[in-house]
Amino acid sequence: MKVITDKNKIDEILTRGVEDIFIKKDLEKKLHSGKKLRIKLGIDPTSPYIHIGRAVTLRKLRDFQKLGHQVVFIIGDYTAKIGDPSDKLEKRPMLTDVEIKNNLKKYLKQVALILDMKNVEVKYNSKWLKKMNFFEIGQLLECFTVQQMTKRRNFKDRLDAGVDIYMVEFLYPALQGYDSVKVKADVEIGGFDQLFNLKAGRIVQKRYGQQEQDIMVLSMLEGTDGRKMSSSWGNIISIIDTPEEMFGKVMSIKDELILKYFLLTTDLGIEEISKIKLSLKKGENPMFYKKILGEEIVALYHNRKKATEARENWENVFSKKEIPTEMEEILINSGEFLVDILLKNEIINSKGELRRLIEGNGVHNLKNEKTIQDINLKIEKELTLKIGKKKFLKIKVK
Repeated sequence: MKVITDKNKIDEILTRGVEDIFIKKDLEKKLHSGKKLRIKLGIDPTSPYIHIGRAVTLRKLRDFQKLGHQVVFIIGDYTAKIGDPSDKLEKRPMLTDVEIKNNLKKYLKQVALILDMKNVEVKYNSKWLKKMNFFEIGQLLECFTVQQMTKRRNFKDRLDAGVDIYMVEFLYPALQGYDSVKVKADVEIGGFDQLFNLKAGRIVQKRYGQQEQDIMVLSMLEGTDGRKMSSSWGNIISIIDTPEEMFGKVMSIKDELILKYFLLTTDLGIEEISKIKLSLKKGENPMFYKKILGEEIVALYHNRKKATEARENWENVFSKKEIPTEMEEILINSGEFLVDILLKNEIINSKGELRRLIEGNGVHNLKNEKTIQDINLKIEKELTLKIGKKKFLKIKVK
């Protein structure tokens, strides 16, 4: 495929959802030159699901792919064993081979929902990292000083807080940087929390006699609870959620995130998003656009028909209040815990079941049309709940 150098498309790649580019002048020049660039993205399979937060970088990779550049997708099946310390205030658990293998089962099928896999180089970094001997690892680590590592923001925060930093955590950015050497990356993209690791790639490439890669850092996406979207926090919207699950989770995001979601997770044009911003400023109900947002996201990973059906199903339960006239009622004392109420009345089988339902946005308060996010919720007043897809329950307080 011939490389496309259309100015408008290049400008959008360089700006939409982009926090920073290092070095922007160099990357812009390369994109206009017509040279086919090698665009690297690495993801560790720390979870079996790719969520729409991770899809932000994959979608940017797709944009480069559409311009004719070579996408290099690295699956960090080796670096996942160590765990990326980026943006973490404690050490990540080291994954076993079995955990990584299980997480990888449907990984590429999910990636294929975004990228044209016929034109993707898929690499597993275990292919070269597991072959490194002690001396080679020593040479790699010689690229960095302890002072460089301790200047990393989250490492500095942990040191200031008296929280331990393990030597193995220093190894991670070096290994990610070595990936860039092995695939001869011209550009590496990643989330804002990856900036230290991405810059490490430049350091390692220079030491190994390669041209230093340019870096594109993208905005981070918040999850359903307002924190950074993360599988470990259970606040994700998976790209293989059912249409109903996906739409329902989008409806639970904070109103102030609507515009950011349109920008990072949909193909809606910048001009259209600007019109939505203006409309919201003039007082339009955020729910109106949140429904449009939900449809756009579902349509991307399923199709338009299923997106419309998901919206209609959600509206039937919430907007149109099509709630059963008869449902089970439970009388409780004020202050009882929701989990205890549900277990005692055999609505759920275990605390783990409730946790999974809550993490999947499967417990809804029908009075305020919001999802329940707290597994340790105390019930102080009457609630009408929808639990899962079909169970309706009214909890009354004595």
